[in-house]
Amino acid sequence: MKTIKNILVVSVLALFIVSCKNDAKPEVKTVETNVEETSVKLDPNATYAKAEFGIEGMTCAIGCAKTIEKKLAKMEGVKSATVDFDKHLAMVEYDEAKVTTSSLEEAVTKAGDMYKVNNMKTVESFSNK
Repeated sequence: MKTIKNILVVSVLALFIVSCKNDAKPEVKTVETNVEETSVKLDPNATYAKAEFGIEGMTCAIGCAKTIEKKLAKMEGVKSATVDFDKHLAMVEYDEAKVTTSSLEEAVTKAGDMYKVNNMKTVESFSNK
């Protein structure tokens, strides 16, 4: 009889503990942030040229190729930049009045001391895009 009372007491206590949980919903807060717009403004009257060049010294697609691609794309006057890690090739479309091939080469070497540009050439269309 004592065992049944103990089981009954434990059952009632367990029922109260489980049923009395506070179902508090997490509070959602909205925080406004100022995000700078980083869209590149292109000159519609500009003359755009395309350059292709090899990059030596890249060891990975994410760390090396993407870093160089971002550096080139952020340059003023660059319309588009793509770096293909597998082919060790960069393809850049740029405003001839604002960017030169030497400034593209300088941007690559500033991205890392181990990167070297080779076979820089201006093309009419990208060969491997």
